[in-house]
Amino acid sequence: MSAYEGGSAFRLLRPARQETYEKLFSTVYVGLMTNVLLAVACAPLLAALAVVRNPFASWPFFAVLSLPCAPALAGAFGCFTALGEGSADVLCAFWDGYRRAAARALLVWTAGGAAVGVLTVDALAVARTPWGPALVPFFCTASALVAALVFALLVLLAESPGTVRLRGLALPCLHLVARRWYLSALSIALLGLAIAVVLLKPVVGVFLACSPMLYLAWATTRFVVAPALAAGGSAGRPRKRSSGDGGDAPP
Repeated sequence: MSAYEGGSAFRLLRPARQETYEKLFSTVYVGLMTNVLLAVACAPLLAALAVVRNPFASWPFFAVLSLPCAPALAGAFGCFTALGEGSADVLCAFWDGYRRAAARALLVWTAGGAAVGVLTVDALAVARTPWGPALVPFFCTASALVAALVFALLVLLAESPGTVRLRGLALPCLHLVARRWYLSALSIALLGLAIAVVLLKPVVGVFLACSPMLYLAWATTRFVVAPALAAGGSAGRPRKRSSGDGGDAPP
């Protein structure tokens, strides 16, 4: 073995730097704590799922119980954002995202749940007709679009200032979600997989698999709505006055 090959082998076997281990442990810690906080925030829904054997037979009841999931998801997205900025303070990040987006997230979740419920009932009604199979794909696509829009709005609300109006985010978000439909479809598939894991293996899904799948869906959707996120952040900041505005710029 030459001296160069020996040096390369030594570099490969050399342990990683301390910062690498700290980042790894911080990521695992944030993921596990986010799962715990999500479970606490969505405790009524999880308790009902543990008792009822067939949740789909009582879906209106579970739709109402799912309302706390909206601000809880915003809190989880706040944890992911803080992790990307190098912070592992999960409690503060979760509460900040939860508090900032709670009212608007509930409004978005309620409107989206009502729209998906109406589309589902219509799809079941027309499926029994002779021409129903031709319309079922439309209802399924519309429901997926509504779900993608709701999720994207929650991603935006978790980071947008409280002064940004929901109406100003909805139309740009809808345009971006429809424009990059393939990425939106990937996010919906990840969310569906997370829900399936929670329903089939509640303990594994809630405490282990939930945050990694949510993180992948959040990162994908955040990339989709990045232009609207940048516009919302700039809209929430005060505009600097130039010399042409009749005053000096603030320091």
